[in-house]
Amino acid sequence: MAQAAAKHGENHAHGHDHGHHDPQEMKILGFWFFLISDVILFSVLFATFIVLRDNTAGGPILSDLIKMPGVIAETFLLLTSSFTSGLAVLAMNQGKVKQLINWLIITAVLGAGFLALEIYEFVEMVHEGFSYTTSAASGAFFTLVGTHGLHVSLGLIWMIGLMFQLKKRGITDVTRGKINVISLYWHFLDVVWIFLLTIVYLMGVM
Repeated sequence: MAQAAAKHGENHAHGHDHGHHDPQEMKILGFWFFLISDVILFSVLFATFIVLRDNTAGGPILSDLIKMPGVIAETFLLLTSSFTSGLAVLAMNQGKVKQLINWLIITAVLGAGFLALEIYEFVEMVHEGFSYTTSAASGAFFTLVGTHGLHVSLGLIWMIGLMFQLKKRGITDVTRGKINVISLYWHFLDVVWIFLLTIVYLMGVM
């Protein structure tokens, strides 16, 4: 009888657990849905660029304006920042909050360097007559590359906010979940950049 009651209680508790979801797991699941929507967004922007890249309306041609040394430097900075964000997660899993913050600072500095080079590239293109409104090709280029740059900017703001949270609260279940999510986000931006590098820049100069 007692055993039956205990078993009933265990089953009840088990069923109770199934009725409630871990908030952190739900946040990560929600973030995956966000990433899927972003994949769709970038797919549309890539398709638009591919269709319109030859519609220059008599203006400058993108392939004449691309400067590969700058693009390679941007790629190096962003890919390195992805590596350091992985080291930040590793430090978090080891419970080393100071090391975690330091790796996040390095990641943010590398991301800021990437943005600075990208803005410099945009300014140079505009000076050479390749602005957003010059042609359909230029509009598609700035929309696609600029949207990625905007995502990097938002990621940097988010990362800086997390550093303050870590300094104030340390590594908790909440901050741990946020670090995992932003690391995932940062790796996603790297993957998008690889496609940008291939389709916009490398295929553009070939």
